Amino acid sequence: MTERVREILSWYEGDNPGTRANIARLLNSGRLAGTGRLVILPVDQGFEHGPARSFAPNPSGYDPDYHFQLALDAGCNAYAAPLGFIEAGADTFLDRIPTILKLNNHDVLHDEKDPLSAVTSSVDDALRLGCAAVGFTIYPGSSAAQTMYEQLREITKEAKAKGLAVVVWSYPRGSDLSKAGETAVDVVAYAAQIAAQLGAHIIKVKPPSAHIELADAQKAYQRYHVPIDTLAERIRHVVQSAFNSKRIVIFSGGPAKGDEEFFGEVRAIRDGGGFGSIIGRNSFQRTKEDGLRFLDTVMSIYEGSLQ
Repeated sequence: MTERVREILSWYEGDNPGTRANIARLLNSGRLAGTGRLVILPVDQGFEHGPARSFAPNPSGYDPDYHFQLALDAGCNAYAAPLGFIEAGADTFLDRIPTILKLNNHDVLHDEKDPLSAVTSSVDDALRLGCAAVGFTIYPGSSAAQTMYEQLREITKEAKAKGLAVVVWSYPRGSDLSKAGETAVDVVAYAAQIAAQLGAHIIKVKPPSAHIELADAQKAYQRYHVPIDTLAERIRHVVQSAFNSKRIVIFSGGPAKGDEEFFGEVRAIRDGGGFGSIIGRNSFQRTKEDGLRFLDTVMSIYEGSLQ
């Protein structure tokens, strides 16, 4: 175990040895093992956005085994997916790559402005399938947020008691937030703080924009001269908001975008002290050869071998 991984584990002193071992398992897997960085492949888009929107650009993605193998071949730290996809390859890929079972999901057949995801699997499912962690999405800003916080409280309590790590997707969304507000720096930082306070070991948020949504937050940013001009500065502020960088914060890739734009974001995450990326559509919607080449560049940036 590297000193960096030991340092990170020391931040989770309230957790039992089983949970800390699974956090270590995530940090010590794949190409970035031991660096304290994470690149995770998430494939919940088939449930969240629909199969054609997700997999038609690369039809190999309809097959659950494709995603396990892509994550493995790319050297990802872990693979995250809902129950069906994890079950479909759990035996074939057992112990070859850590998995994260996504416990709640929603669909777009009724895409409400104040979302509430359904709990679609359990902590016991994660144990049965040999997962290292469970994942759960919350939508701070939704009128249903308190329900999700309470659901997460119970799931976190059970997962930690049974030795699993907890990964929280914290995505601000709701009728009182503007579209720009969903990625505003103050709102994303708030979402990271909420996930940390709810007991997350790993927090997933979106890269923050320079927009400030909340009037009272605007006053604080101006009064205390919080640096947010560059993306790296905003990343640093978001990570600082998760217990002064003592919680692992990773950033989503979002919709497919140009390679250079994406790699610029990865450099900003690295330079701002972010712990890594969770990259779905930008990798699996390509041919496998192109997806591996793309992920190789991301890994190289986080390693520092590519500036």
